Formats: sequence, C-alpha cells, structure tokens
Amino acid sequence: MRRIRLGVNIDHVATVRNARRTFEPDPVHAAVIADLAGADQITLHVREDRRHVNERDLKLIKELIHSRVNLEMAVTDEMIGIAKEVKPHQVTLVPEKREEVTTEGGLDVIGNREKVERAVKELKGAGITVNVFIDPDEEQIKAAAEVGADAVELHTGAYAEAFARNDEEDVEKELERLKRAAKAAKEVGLKVYAGHGLTYKNVKRVAEIPEIEELNIGHSIVANAILLGMKEAVEKMIKLING
Repeated sequence: MRRIRLGVNIDHVATVRNARRTFEPDPVHAAVIADLAGADQITLHVREDRRHVNERDLKLIKELIHSRVNLEMAVTDEMIGIAKEVKPHQVTLVPEKREEVTTEGGLDVIGNREKVERAVKELKGAGITVNVFIDPDEEQIKAAAEVGADAVELHTGAYAEAFARNDEEDVEKELERLKRAAKAAKEVGLKVYAGHGLTYKNVKRVAEIPEIEELNIGHSIVANAILLGMKEAVEKMIKLING
C-alpha cells in the first residue's frame, strides 16, 4: 500500500512568536511534538529577512528531531552557506520576494537556469538532496531534471485557491494540471512532491495523485494546532492523506 510522507512546516509557529518578539511559542518545541506525532519531516523556510524561523531554530531542529529536515531557501550564496553548514537532509529551492506574505509562485528554473544549476551542484556536493518548488508546468519540470534536481515539489496554490472559491470547473482544471505535471516529472526520473495552500478540506484529491510521494503542509496544521494541539493536528493530517 502506498504511503505518502508528511512534511510539517512550522514557520507559522515562529510567526506567532515573532509577533511579540518573545521566546514562545518555540518552533523547536512544535517540531519535536510533530516529530513524535509521526511527521516524516519538518519543513522550515529561513528567509532573507528572518520573518519566520532563523538559524537558531534550524540548528536545534536538525539536532533534536529524529525525522528528516527540509530547508526551504532562496537561491543565494548566504543560504547555500547556511545549508552546507547545517546539512539538512533536503533543501527545497524556492523563489523569495521580501514583500510577499507567503511564497506566491514556483521557482523559474528556466529563467534562472545557470544560478539554479550551480546551487544544485554545490548542495548535492555537500551531500544534500535538492528539490525545486515549481509550478505544475512541463517545461519547468524538464529544466529541473536538466539542472540535476532530485525532486520537484509541485505548487498547489492555484488548485487551493479554486477550491476556496468553490469553483468546481477550475478545481478540475488545476487537478488535471497537477496530474499531468506529476506524470511528466516521474517520466524524467524526478521524485514528485506537492504543497502550498493545502488544508484538511482540499488535500484528499491531491493525495490521490499516484506519483506524489510527499506533501508539505504548514499553515493549516499550525492553525488546527492552536485549537487542537500539535499532536492531534499532525495525526489528523497523516490519517487523512493516507486514509
């Protein structure tokens, strides 16, 4: 039986902490609880402006948890240096704009080919698996394979937005895009992951796409954790995606 891995993104635990510029809630504690609840990996995005998690959080999580660590990061020399120092199990290369609330789209591998290829080579040389976060576009998938990425994470934001609008036609259209992209990625030898905007209500149909091996989900789990507790929120999602 196929089992989908769950990566729990704990960035928004840090958002609550940073709202008061204090020490709680600690995203490291959240990561440990998510790990104990069965999460397959902890995902976190160290941004240029450190608006969510920071290097301290990353280093402690890498040291303390028993599951994998997936570092989302921009393609910059500073972040490549941090990754090489801490050595997370996986790096996910993402676009980053200072003014955005959350990542707004996939990485343009085609338009940044040389830069991405150099980063992939350097990170893989340090023994780190490299994933690229891209829109479900077959040309971007082809470029991701050509620059040497190990996996792609398909951006599910357009699907999530259509679901939130109750636009059934767009939901079906975006699901078909995801299905075609997942199949295309598998055909060129890439592992296939997905994430962005996934919730307890919309995740099921994405989880049913046979090529997808891993889902990375943050905001919805953290939002439920505020009301239910992190352990229950994680266990609920694991059960849902593998039900």
